[in-house]
Amino acid sequence: MSKKTARAVSKSDAGTPLSVIIRRRIVAQKARFHANDNISAFIKPGELEGLVDEVAQKMQAVLESLVIDTDNDHNTKKTSERVAKMYVQEVFNGRYVEQPTLTKFPNVSHLNELMIIGPITVRSACSHHLCPIMGRIWIGVLPSKTSALIGLSKYSRLTEWVMCRPQIQEEAVVELADMLEKKIKPIGVAVVMEADHFCMQWRGVKDRDSKMINSVMRGSFLKDPNLRREFLSLIDKR
Repeated sequence: MSKKTARAVSKSDAGTPLSVIIRRRIVAQKARFHANDNISAFIKPGELEGLVDEVAQKMQAVLESLVIDTDNDHNTKKTSERVAKMYVQEVFNGRYVEQPTLTKFPNVSHLNELMIIGPITVRSACSHHLCPIMGRIWIGVLPSKTSALIGLSKYSRLTEWVMCRPQIQEEAVVELADMLEKKIKPIGVAVVMEADHFCMQWRGVKDRDSKMINSVMRGSFLKDPNLRREFLSLIDKR
């Protein structure tokens, strides 16, 4: 455990794994900590470094249980550390860091026309097998004259934050649509995701051509078939 992490942990918790300490905080607040939940509110400054160290130790035990000679195999000598950093700092980072700041702008021009953002490249992981999910997302927004507007890059940042967790695609697009509705308060919002699932391609049936496409339609996109048709037609052309 790093010195910075040690300072974040109280004396009474000395010797207790950091993951257990974080879990206790979550349970004390009766909060959920499923694979696709964000738990940043329960992690103190400096603790992510300690979490990387703990995951590396346990990943080393996994490699040893797989009967891999990490002492003499130069390719796997530091694999446990690399995997731990990848999970905590990259692939599952959306669980451990706060939501990116979404600067909102007033709709001065009273825009109320269809906006489409995408395709946004997304990378996630299936919570069943921790296999990669690689795909694209399109977002449709129909603002009202009083809706807030956010910068174009913020759509990508929010999407990445939601997707960088172990999850299933069906739930991920719903969560993204919920957040966009809450932040922008548009007349309508639509999210379409198309992705390759390596749990289908890499294992199991090993079907390399299968993809999953699903959509979430809210507000006017759900009620107005012409708007929905226009959105789907425009993203199809792309």
